[in-house]
Amino acid sequence: MTETIAHKPEALSVAQDLSSRRTGMSFQRTRMSADRTLMSVIRTSLSLISFGFTIAKAFEKLRELGTVTSERSARNFGVALVALGILMLVAGIVYHVQFMLGLRHEREAMKAEGLVHAESTFPPSMTPITAVVLLLIGIVAIVSLIFHTGPFG
Repeated sequence: MTETIAHKPEALSVAQDLSSRRTGMSFQRTRMSADRTLMSVIRTSLSLISFGFTIAKAFEKLRELGTVTSERSARNFGVALVALGILMLVAGIVYHVQFMLGLRHEREAMKAEGLVHAESTFPPSMTPITAVVLLLIGIVAIVSLIFHTGPFG
């Protein structure tokens, strides 16, 4: 009569250990997936902010050259695109922070129950930092467009 692996205490311990490690790695994969989602929000926001700023500035220069008589509608469209990019970026950052906090709480709860080892820490990510820097640039850009001041005015 052969004994199955599940009935051996040391095999069960090894299986539980491997399962805990796989679950811990899935937290890391989920974290990286959340970073990729924020990166896609950054790309889209960057496109909106840069297109909006370019449209507004291009029509402002055309008015200065006398090619067009009014750039007001193009400026308003540009400001709207920049504002949309900023709002989208704020929503993406808020969602990312909330998701990451929830993921950390879930990981800590599973660690407390002994379901994961949680020996490795979540390394810092450059993605949220990049998002905040782009947000600041977007705010400066919209202020520059509206008030004709600042480094882009």
